[in-house]
Amino acid sequence: MSEEFPGPFAVVDDVTGLVGRTPLVRLKRVVRGAPAAVLVKVEAANPAGSSKDRAALSMVRAAEADGALRPGGVIFEGSSGNTGIALAMIGAALGYRVVVVVPDRSSQEKLGLLRAYGAQVVITPALLPAEHPDQVRALAARLAAQTPGGWYAGQYDNPANIDAHYTTTGPEIWAQTGGGVTHLVASIGTGGTLTGAGRYLREVSGDRVQVVGADPESSVYGGGSGRPHLVEATGRFVHPDTGTDVWPRSYDPSVATTVRQVPDRESIAMTRALAREEGLLLGASGGLAVAAAVALAHTLGPDDVVVAVAPDSGRSYLSKYFDDDWVSRRGFGPDTEHVPAAAFVTIPHSATVDQARAALRGGHALPVVVRTAEQTEPVSLAQVIGSASQADLRDAAPDALVVDHLGPALPLAGAHEPVSTVRDRLTPTQDAVVITQYGLVIAVLPRSELDGRTTDIGELVTALRG
Repeated sequence: MSEEFPGPFAVVDDVTGLVGRTPLVRLKRVVRGAPAAVLVKVEAANPAGSSKDRAALSMVRAAEADGALRPGGVIFEGSSGNTGIALAMIGAALGYRVVVVVPDRSSQEKLGLLRAYGAQVVITPALLPAEHPDQVRALAARLAAQTPGGWYAGQYDNPANIDAHYTTTGPEIWAQTGGGVTHLVASIGTGGTLTGAGRYLREVSGDRVQVVGADPESSVYGGGSGRPHLVEATGRFVHPDTGTDVWPRSYDPSVATTVRQVPDRESIAMTRALAREEGLLLGASGGLAVAAAVALAHTLGPDDVVVAVAPDSGRSYLSKYFDDDWVSRRGFGPDTEHVPAAAFVTIPHSATVDQARAALRGGHALPVVVRTAEQTEPVSLAQVIGSASQADLRDAAPDALVVDHLGPALPLAGAHEPVSTVRDRLTPTQDAVVITQYGLVIAVLPRSELDGRTTDIGELVTALRG
């Protein structure tokens, strides 16, 4: 064992000494006979449970070195969870107070972990345009500037993010495979892992290693529309009201040989399969990377070695991707006949109350979603921010925005579910249900259409369209 990678039984001065040196695990079942080997870099083995431990420690040490973070200082970050959790752990170990701004869609498990480490959690609405003062990163930066001794980590633009993976993740993969790695697959969030580890592996191999970005199908990194997606902590969503989409400086697109787009349904299916067939409980960004890696491995030969980086643990998503009810209601059930999405069943976030009332003439409530009025692709459930009903808008001014009068999100039903099951779980006040397939909105049905029906929901939708 080299000095750079000490054994796992060494005594460390504090918990930060446990960051890195994560294992590689060979996949056997989910590869389904792919010729090339697929190895998973299990970043959940880091002490706070994700690859962000590396970036967080690197950023803190760099800030200490240049005087930006001083003893008694306060660490601020905007994070979907993992970087905040890593900073909270490091802050606890090194004596810093930590404040983390998180979007209101972060899992309850992540919020619990942040608070367990003693971090102050500030929750702000998700799906805000980049220029909005309460957008996650903008709010964190502002709070840091207003706090004496405050330091904003800024993972998206902090060069120490890339450095962490250039100096640790990349060298570890090279050493663990004995220089045999031929392909690196990493999901793209801030881009630090792909850029840092990918750059190192390309350099050390004489550009032999190919670097592949794995990206949700709708993310702009891979050429998607920028519509939000259901796989958390990866990809890039662009709010329709954002003026100019400025990509993070921690992502260098030139490092990637190619970017593979992966639909949410494939990422989530792989995430669940990894737990049940390989015993690897990983987050969906890991499922995304592995899905891309396995597809790639089927195009390669027996001498190739594909390493997929799995950023975090599935323990942070037990209430989401591993919850059968959560998955089923979002239409990720058994394979069923494809049901095309209907047009004009949602209200755009930019609509006025008067425009929303016109859309509600059918009588029942409708979902309100973050989209342009011209969007033609199917609406993702990740776009839904609430609902609108005639009752919600009764006293609202006609020129007011519908987003200022939102009701709760409507209940969901997967297209594969029996109508009777869906009908029985509706409460008396719920007058409509959103029908889903593979995480997309395919219809909105009034409660009355469910009465006396015995088919599956998808069959009912098809029949009603006649």
